[in-house]
This record gives sequence, structure tokens and C-alpha cells, in this order.
Amino acid sequence: MRLISIFTLWLLGPFGLFSQSDGKLDVLFLNRASLEASREIFQNNPKHLPPALSALMKDADNALKARPLSVMDKNQVPPSGDKHDYMSIASYWWPDTTKPGGLPYIRRDGERNPYRYIVGDRGRIGTMVEQVQALALAYAITGKELFAKGATQRISVWFLDSRTKMNPNLKYAQYIEGSNEGRATGIIDSHGFRDLIDAMVLLRGSPSWTEEVEHGLQQWFTKYLSWLLESENGKEEAAAKNNHGSIYDVQVCCYALFVGNEKIAKRVLREAGMKRIAVQIEPDGSQPLELARTKSWGYSMLNTEALVDLAILGDRLGIDLWHFQTDDDRSLRKAIDFLIPYALGEKTWTWKQIIPFEYERMYPIVKLAAVSLNDSSYAAAVNVLTQKRGGSPRMIFSLPAE
Repeated sequence: MRLISIFTLWLLGPFGLFSQSDGKLDVLFLNRASLEASREIFQNNPKHLPPALSALMKDADNALKARPLSVMDKNQVPPSGDKHDYMSIASYWWPDTTKPGGLPYIRRDGERNPYRYIVGDRGRIGTMVEQVQALALAYAITGKELFAKGATQRISVWFLDSRTKMNPNLKYAQYIEGSNEGRATGIIDSHGFRDLIDAMVLLRGSPSWTEEVEHGLQQWFTKYLSWLLESENGKEEAAAKNNHGSIYDVQVCCYALFVGNEKIAKRVLREAGMKRIAVQIEPDGSQPLELARTKSWGYSMLNTEALVDLAILGDRLGIDLWHFQTDDDRSLRKAIDFLIPYALGEKTWTWKQIIPFEYERMYPIVKLAAVSLNDSSYAAAVNVLTQKRGGSPRMIFSLPAE
């Protein structure tokens, strides 16, 4: 899920990294002012909502009707013998038709094996995140406890209930049939958990969100953070030079902040300039490792979005990644400027892209860049991209109300 309306909380001033009332972590990517504006709209006329709010309420209602999901729902058993361990198959790996039994699988970059949604937990983890996000946002806007109760139930089933909870590791994520039991790249499967952090913050104050639930989640994410930092898979993903490395950093920062370990988040963000931007982005703004993929636009966007997430988190902790620049002009701004002409149709994308272009993903990035870089020259691009924006709840409520 990704929605639209702009600027994140850290641009608005009244809210810092921690809420002023109780010292606890506030939302990381959502915009409190946008949520309050939406709540006022709902209270004034709940039967005639604008399209974005109406869609959100429909998503929340549908989530309530669906049963909570868990890693125990899969039919397969991980190599550990414990169904509480998350598992998934590699997205772009397929049976080798020239070999008996099709083993080992072979890579077809960008072509998703449909069995990834049948084997293991990959489909359920995404659905769970979307349901919890919709329910938490609906609770924040309407104040209706049934939404908070539904979100808390789904979180508890996935993370806390001894009968259904996921173990805090991704050791068996994105395994390749006939080659391995799991890969470091599978850590990207939990990227959506960064949105769960904001959802859980929104649920605080609800009667359903008890101290027991809060404490249990703090423990779970502390253990998962340790696994990300200390396991061989985690260390390998941390060393990745493409979007996987950037997304790993976003996850580590979000979980570290959720459990109160600001030191880890600051370390990752201080290293991100030289470790991510300087390595991934060329002086002309291109991202060679993403352009080499068969979905080059999509992966260029994915990495840029992750770097923007890091810049947002950096602003919260006094670490400026928006203006980071190497001596040969590698910067986040250069990456954004490289992509804009293609999103606007001013240039023709010449790299391989085997699925349709999602030009609307540039809209929130350019809006954020206009303010974060204090540059009005992005206004024309914003005006054009406004017509293409589309989006998900996270995007709509991450940006200021217009």
C-alpha cells in the first residue's frame, strides 16, 4: 500500500522524534497534522468523505471482516521443523526445465514465480501489514475502538500469541529450491514492518493496546533487531550495495527507534552518506546497480524511496542526508533530478523495464525534495506529477493536507 497528500511530521515543527507528553516515540513517517485534518473532516461529515478517506474506511472495514493471519497458516514446515519460523521462496527463481525435477532453480530477473504467494508466508506478511495499517489509521481518524481492537488483535496473533507468533528471524526467507534454505536478500520481506511502527504508535491510548501488548512488542523487536545486526544473513544484507542495503538500513533505524536504541539509529544514519549515497549514485544521478535490473525504473524508484526514508529519519536525529554530497557531486538530489525528466515524459527511458512504469511514485519524492532542499524549482514537476499521483494510505497520510 502507498497513498498521497504531503509533508512528513518532521517538517512541521510541533512534533519532534519523541512526543512531548510522555517521552515515547512518535510516528516516524506519518503526518500528525494531516491525520488531524482528516479526523476533522470525518467528524464534520462522516457520510460524505473525500475519495482517499472513503477508500481507507473501506480497507479498514474489509480488514475487520478478514481473519487474523499468522505464520502458522502455511502448509509447509521450514527446515528448522518449527512453523513459527517465517519462510518464503525466492521471487525470481524458477524450475530449470532442462533438469530432472527442475532442480536447482534458475534465475529469471523481474519475473515473479507465482508460487511465492502459495509457498510460505510472503503473501500473508504483506496482507497483515496492510490490514493493521488501515485499521490503525481508521482508529486515529475516527476514534472508533473497534478499529484499534482489530489492529491489536492482528498484531498480537502475528507477533505475541504463543500459538501463532512468528519467531524473530528471517533465516528461511527467499530460499532457492535445490540451492539453499534461505538468503540474506530475504530480509527485504519484512520491509513493511517499518509501517507497523507508526501503526503501533497510533494505537497507544486505546484500551485495547495494553501494557502487556506494548511490552511484548518491545521484546519482539529487540530480538529481531539483534538478529538483523548479529546474524550472518543480517551482516550480508548490511553489506549489500544496492536497494537491499538501503532498505536494511531503514529497517534497522525504525526498529532501533521503536525499542529506544537511538545510538544504533544514529550510527546507521551517520554512515549512510558514504555507505549508501556515495556508493549507489553516480555523479549524473544514475544508480547503475538498479539500472542493470529488468525492472530498472522500479528498482531505481525503490532505492530512491529508501534513501528518502533515511533522510526523513536523519532529520529527526539531526543528521542531514538531504544535503550530503561527495566531492564528485554524488547526492540524493542528483538521484531525484535524474529521474524527474523521465517521470514527466521529457525523456525516454532507455533501460529495461518489463512491467508498466509507476510514474506516480515520483510525486511524494519531489514534494518532499521541494521543501527539504528549499528549492521552488521543483514546483513545475509537482504540478505535472499531481495528475499521476495515485497512492496508498502511507503516502496520503505521510504528506501534509493540501
